[in-house]
Amino acid sequence: MYIIKVKGKAKIPDYIQLRDEAFVLIAYFRADRPLKDLHRYGLEGKETELAGVIEGLEFGKLQKLEI
Repeated sequence: MYIIKVKGKAKIPDYIQLRDEAFVLIAYFRADRPLKDLHRYGLEGKETELAGVIEGLEFGKLQKLEI
């Protein structure tokens, strides 16, 4: 699974994208909102680790999600 942070403009907030191994979009959520439905993506119970990864992400850089 891959993760990327997308910079918002003006009134559009920053977003996080989760993509599978074929780079197909599987989740898209606001960076400043609590994480919901993580069980759908196999990330249940890893909210703290994912929040830490999101904090350290640079905008526009695709990164392999390893948590």
